This record gives sequence, C-alpha cells and structure tokens, in this order.
Amino acid sequence: MIFRPGSIRIIVLILVQCFTISLFSQGMKWAKDGNSYYSTDDGAIVQTTLPTLAKTIVVTANEFQPAGAKDPLRVENFTFSEDGTKLLIYTNSKRVWRERTRGDYWVMNLATKSLQQLGKGRPESSLMFAKLSPDGTKAAYVSERNVYVEDLLTGVIKKLTDTNGTPKLINGTFDWVYEEEFFCRDGFRWAPDSKAIAYWQIDANKIRDFYMINNTDSIYSQIIPVEYPKVGFPPSPARVGVVDIATAKTTWMNVPGDPQQHYITRMEYAPDGKDIIIQQLNRKQNESKLMLCNPGSGEVKTIYQESDEAWVSTINEWSRDATGWHWLDGGKSFLWVSEKDGWRHIYLVSRDGKKETLLTDGRYDMIGLENIDEKGGYIYFTASPVSAIQKYLYRVQLNGKGKFELLSPQSMLGTHDYTISPNGKYARWRFSNHYTRPMTAWVTLPDNKPLEGQKDLAKEFDPSVKATSNVEFFKVTTDDGVEMDGWMMKPKDFDPNKKYPAVFYVYGEPAGTTVEDQWGSANSFLYQGDMAEDGYLHISLDNRGTPAPKGRAWRKAIYRNIGQLNIRDQAMGAKKLIEKGYIDPERVAVWGWSGGGSSTLNLMFQYPEIYKTGISIAPVTNSLFYDNIYTERYMGLPQENMEDYEAGAATTHAKNLQGNLLLIHGTADDNVHFQNAEMLVNELVKHNKQFQYMAYPGRSHGMREGEGTFPHLVTMCTKFLREHCPPGAK
Repeated sequence: MIFRPGSIRIIVLILVQCFTISLFSQGMKWAKDGNSYYSTDDGAIVQTTLPTLAKTIVVTANEFQPAGAKDPLRVENFTFSEDGTKLLIYTNSKRVWRERTRGDYWVMNLATKSLQQLGKGRPESSLMFAKLSPDGTKAAYVSERNVYVEDLLTGVIKKLTDTNGTPKLINGTFDWVYEEEFFCRDGFRWAPDSKAIAYWQIDANKIRDFYMINNTDSIYSQIIPVEYPKVGFPPSPARVGVVDIATAKTTWMNVPGDPQQHYITRMEYAPDGKDIIIQQLNRKQNESKLMLCNPGSGEVKTIYQESDEAWVSTINEWSRDATGWHWLDGGKSFLWVSEKDGWRHIYLVSRDGKKETLLTDGRYDMIGLENIDEKGGYIYFTASPVSAIQKYLYRVQLNGKGKFELLSPQSMLGTHDYTISPNGKYARWRFSNHYTRPMTAWVTLPDNKPLEGQKDLAKEFDPSVKATSNVEFFKVTTDDGVEMDGWMMKPKDFDPNKKYPAVFYVYGEPAGTTVEDQWGSANSFLYQGDMAEDGYLHISLDNRGTPAPKGRAWRKAIYRNIGQLNIRDQAMGAKKLIEKGYIDPERVAVWGWSGGGSSTLNLMFQYPEIYKTGISIAPVTNSLFYDNIYTERYMGLPQENMEDYEAGAATTHAKNLQGNLLLIHGTADDNVHFQNAEMLVNELVKHNKQFQYMAYPGRSHGMREGEGTFPHLVTMCTKFLREHCPPGAK
C-alpha cells in the first residue's frame, strides 16, 4: 500500500505492481494546454514539448542553490503558480505514517531565479501541503497541526487556526485513520478568490491513544502514542471551517448529524467559490450524502444521496488521490462514480443534484477515471469488460450519447496504463502482461499511434513468448459454484503425472487483488531463489470480496463475512486444484502479509486438512483489534453483530492448528498492532499448539526499518518453507 493500502494491505505485491507505474508519472506536471509537460532531470526542471519531445531546461540544478548554502536544493516535488511566474519547490521530506508529506518548501521567482524559503522560524521539515494562492501573492501550509498563510512580498506569516494548546486538535490535515483508510492527507483548500481557506478540523481528543513501546533506541523504553480508534469506538469528530485570510476568523459549516457518528471524506470549492461541496458518510458507511455549503454563512443543503446494503463505495476504492473534484461546465455539473446499478459507473450530475446522466452504461466496471477532455467532449477511463484480470483504455462522450470506444490495441491482452495530457491528445502508454516485460511509449489519442521516433508497441509485442512462460492464468469453479481467477507458476520441467509441493500466496480481503495479468504478478518476493526452479508450484486465487472488476455483488459478498466467506472460497479453490492430481496433498503451504497474513492463519486453523504449512506476516488476528473505518465498513458494528466478528477471528480458531506455523510481526507496527500477535500467541499457548515466532523490534507494518531486515525475513521464510514443505517432484 504503496501500501495503500489503507488498512490491511498487500505489501510487497502492490509495491512490485505499482513501482514502474509510479516511475512512469513521478514528478510529471502537465502544462495547462496539454502540449508539454515538466519534470525533473538531474536536479533541473525540464519542459518537454509534444509531439516532438524536444526538451528545454526551465531551471538548472545550480539555480536551486540558496544564497550561502553548500549545495542546491533536492527537488522532490514542484508546482507552478497559476500565472506561471513562480515555482513552489518541496524538499527535505520526512515520512508521516505512509507518505513523505512533511518537509521544507521554497518559492522561486522564475524571472529573477531568486529563492525564498517558506515558514522561516518554523521547525525544520515541519511544513505540509504548501500551496500558492490562486492570485500568486501568498502561500498557505500546515505546520504542527495548524494552518498558516504567508505573504510572499513581505514574508509576514500569520497563523489562521489554533489548536487551543493541545496537539490533538488537528487543522488542515488528518489523524492516522483518516489518512490510512480514506487517503485523506491534504486537508485544506484555497478559495478561488484567494481571500479564504476551507479546511478540515479533526478532534482527536475524543480518540484514545494506542501505545507502542520502543525498547531499542535507549536504555529506558519510550512510549509512542498513536491516535487510533479501534473498531466499535466512534470516529474522530470532524468538521469543515472557512477561515478569512484578513481576519483569521473561521466560519464553521453547519453539517447535520453527530460528528462522532459520521465522516467527512471529501471537500472542495466549486469553481466560482460560491459553494463548498462535501461528501458525508454515516458511521456504517452505507449512506453517502453530497452537500453544498455556503462558505459565508455556513448554511448546508443536501443535493445527492445514495445507500447500499453493504457499504457505499468511495473514491479510495478506485483512486489513490482523494483531493479535487471533477467539475464541468464552469461548475454547473460534476462527474460522480457509483455502484448503484450493480456496476461501478460514471455519472454526470448537475450542481443541484436534480439531474444525472449515466455515461458508462453496461455490465462492466469502470476501473479508473483517467482524463476529462471537456473541450473535445470525452472522458477517458480504464475498464475490462471481458476479463477481470486485465485493463484497457476506453473513452465515452460526455453528453451520454454514443457507445464507449476501446482505444488500447485489442490484440495486446494484458494491462494497459496511461498518463494522458489534459487536452486528450497525447499519452504516455505502458503495457505489460505476465509474459511481457513493461513496454512504454508516447502515443497520440484516440488512435493510440506512436509519436514520431517512438516505438510501436503493437508491433514489438510478441504473443508467441507466452509459450515460454511458466506462469499460467486459469479459472477454477468450486463445489459452491464460485468461479475464481488464479495464476500458477510451474516448474519448467513440469510433469502432470508427478506430485509437487504447492505454495498458495493469499490476500483475500477488500483492499486488494493478487491475480492481475501484468509483469511481476507471480513474483515470489518472500523466497530466496527461484521457486519454480526448485520444484514448487506457486499459486494465487482471488476470492469473492476482493476488489476485482466483477461487479458490486462480487465485491460486497464479503460484507460481515471477513474470515469466513473469503477463507472458504480459498480453501475450496485449493481443494479443486488438489483434485487434479499433480499437487502433493501432504505438501501444501500458504503465506501472506497483512490481510494475507490473516487469511493464512484462518486457512491453517479452519482447514488444517488442506494447509499443512503457513507463514503469516503482520496479520490481524481478530477484527476487533483493527481500526474502525476499515473494519466497520466491511464488517458492520460489533455492537450489532459480534457473532460475525467471533466467527471470522483467527484467535477463535487457533485451537485447531495442526500444521507448521511461522508467525512474524513488527513490534512498532502502527497499522496492525503487535497486540494482534500477542493475543494469538496467548491462544496458541493456552491450547499447547507449537509454532515458530519472530518479533522484529521497532519494525512497522512494511518491515522497512533496521539494517538487514528484509534479507533476514526472506532467508527465514525460505528456510522454514523448505524445511516443512520440501521442494521437488515425487
């Protein structure tokens, strides 16, 4: 997650799948007209013009060296002012939970190349989400949970909010759980007229701290508190205010409903600045309301609402960016995504919510909204109506007329990703599948043709290579009638008349899929060496409840069933594969991380006759130990259906362990707390169940800390697997 994540995430698989995509678009800023883009190159800012791809240096690396400094600034991110005369630079960043969202900001006058540091006097690397005002005269940022504004001409800094002496009142950004589960990080917006700022305020005083202990950085232990609302406890109260820049006076929006029983997940100004639009969810997240707020009076009215028997899907299910709003026609309408007809579709909704037009009609899911070409009258989106493990680019008219058009080459089966220019004329295209390494090229749209001098990926693509791949994608139908997608990596000398050990890589929760037709999807990142060469079958299945583009019913079948439905699907799928005869039933292993670690435990405990060996990393061992936003979304409130929580908890079934288990957890895991491991250990000990256990001191959920951690983890997992699930055919 990444790890997204969010909540219980697939850690390294998502990192493998997203790494090349992030490189693909990292630091890329489109010019307003869409005919060029800006990026960093050896410390310089470079403009690349399309379609020639000619490069022009806008700012040299040496010009980023402040007066008196030894070295130039390391530009980690940048944005231009609206009029293009100033450049905002982000540098010296620090990690806040998942992302490096705290650092230093500088402003460069592009005419004089002079540099001005923002927030002088504030602690080093304490500024977050700095943004230039639309008129280019000011900058605003968050520092130590308050919102500040700085006049660029005079350098005068004004604090616009007040924490009232407590660090638990959070202005302009979010607490742990909002960031983790809603992807909310940047918590303020400039008014279009530059005279006010709208911002979230989170009152974490209402949320209990979860304490982690650091035993390794000093002789005496250190307590690390994390504002973390556990499942069953109410949300952090949130509200939206509009602060006047001149007076520093805040007007609070009169959003109806108890703040401790609702969430505010999105907020943005309308283009004319007359309204602020917000999305409010109830605590169960099965009711969504869009509201228009008057920034002057605080008056609020609901314009659009929907509900779901399970949960209402929100932007964090199809986008990692929760900022912005898709306004059209100068703010008279906007795009909205909903699953209300059983499929994830894009709608055009009028500003008052009274009129809506379905744009992506059909029995398929929109995977991602890629671009809006309002002038040309099209939206570009990814989907895969035929195969849920692949992804292609389509477009459809904004007026709701006409059929959707496939733009990716139909003959290139696999995963297509695009970074599209604002005008819809150009795109950076990336393609891969399980037997084709990532290929990239610049193309024109909508014809998907390469720019002059660029590779023609359609001609370079060689489908015959598939015959040399030892990764096979398949479908399996269980005795329950559930058809699941899967992949299997086979030994190169595979003989179906022999019996092989099988290792199932599992995730199985609503936060991610494992079966995707792209390069690296079958990567055995926890194994030291080549699993196939050593004689293992490596297998993964996507059960119901995973976010595959198979429609609402598939994704939401898991509601109130985590630890039950997903576990049965996985086990019944494995059973069907074992019946084929080439899997040795005495050498069946399963491993997973985070939500996959949870699934691993439940598979070992609930189906010990199938799974003989398991490696579980950073698992949630009981949903009651996890956060409220993720868990209550998918499981309901424990006060109302505690029986579902108990039935799906690994701690409930630990007494059934029969096979070989390796349990691994980091003691400083702020996401899935070390408490999960300790609670499970108590259950296993109580029932005299023998197992192996590794606690990594001071490591978080991704095990990124500490010298040598990941090699040690891989070596340990490999050794355990080879000892208890020996490789090779028999």
